[in-house]
Amino acid sequence: MKIFCDLHIHIGSTSRGEAVKVTGAKNLTFGNIARECKERKGVQVVGIVDCASPVVLKDIDELIESEEMVELQDGGLFYRDEILILPGSEVETTEANGGNAHHLAFFPGVEGAKKFSKFLSRHVTNINFSTQRCRLPAQRVWEVVNSLDGILIPAHAFTPHKSVYGNCYPRLSQIFKDSALDKIPAIELGLSADTDLADRIAELSKFTFLSNSDAHSLTKIGREYNIMEIESLSYREVLMALQRDDGRRVTDNYGLDPKLGKYHRSFCPLCDRIATENPPVTVCRNCGNENMVIGVLDRITMIQDYPEPRHPGHRPPYHYQVPLEFVPGIGEKMYKILIETFGSEMGVLHNADEESLSRAVGRDLARLIIKAREGTIKLAPGGGGIYGKVVEEKRQRQLSLFQ
Repeated sequence: MKIFCDLHIHIGSTSRGEAVKVTGAKNLTFGNIARECKERKGVQVVGIVDCASPVVLKDIDELIESEEMVELQDGGLFYRDEILILPGSEVETTEANGGNAHHLAFFPGVEGAKKFSKFLSRHVTNINFSTQRCRLPAQRVWEVVNSLDGILIPAHAFTPHKSVYGNCYPRLSQIFKDSALDKIPAIELGLSADTDLADRIAELSKFTFLSNSDAHSLTKIGREYNIMEIESLSYREVLMALQRDDGRRVTDNYGLDPKLGKYHRSFCPLCDRIATENPPVTVCRNCGNENMVIGVLDRITMIQDYPEPRHPGHRPPYHYQVPLEFVPGIGEKMYKILIETFGSEMGVLHNADEESLSRAVGRDLARLIIKAREGTIKLAPGGGGIYGKVVEEKRQRQLSLFQ
């Protein structure tokens, strides 16, 4: 079976209104995420990355006690017999060179998440809040996660802030021992990178790549996602897919063109200038500032092994796609019509033909939806901390992709 998977979704607050991810939407609760994926998005496998927070763990316990959600024997939490949730935690590690990086830790069940929470509470300022800085290196965090039968995945691996390549070292081998590298199953690309960029680094050829949303609101769930081929919904099956074991695998990555990412090119904060010259750009051509925010393209160019990507045989295609929410003309009313007609956002983006879309929402909007899922809709690139925009062709109205 092929399923849609997004393994990086945050909790904004608990069902009782307690803040978890300060920058997350208040309605981004554990239960609302599960319902959004089930009823609107059509995402069947979800990684919720704030499950080391005791107040989130309390919500999980309540959902299990109410039998709205159950723990599976092969790992994972099953919501209303339809949505597989992997309990996880995003952790910010501190490396010897002073760099900080984010990592996603996932566990087969609630018990592992609770034990990790207890461990993490001794090394962060406030365990209830999301992605607290951990005063430990990634290798040590991996050792603890591994001892709990969990997995660790470097998050948004190339961004200039809080990432293994962008903020720490030019090679994973400078962060992790071989024993850890052999058990890390995947690398998260992040919104400013794709497989063409990542596969310029030789050591990454053995890893599965993930394109996840890093959602801070319900509507952003699935803005980037993956298709996995597995036999059933469980933590064990997802892990087999990440490890490319016995026919399980990630068959496709879907995401935005990295040019739209706010960290794609180097940026000078002194003169508010985005680099346009050939990468890598480390000094501002305009004012001479040597403290540039190094862009993803520029950083990869600095540390790359190859000037062009060398994709390993197992690497799936990366598809550029714009989520429905950002298509001009699709407001809440039109979105509801599409979901009611085609079942889910994934149903619209993957299954609905242009004629069926035309009957539901009109020919002009149907054509825009086709362009969105083919990655050919007109876009205005972003930079300097500003994300890209979709441009409505008739009125030239710009809609932010990330607000």
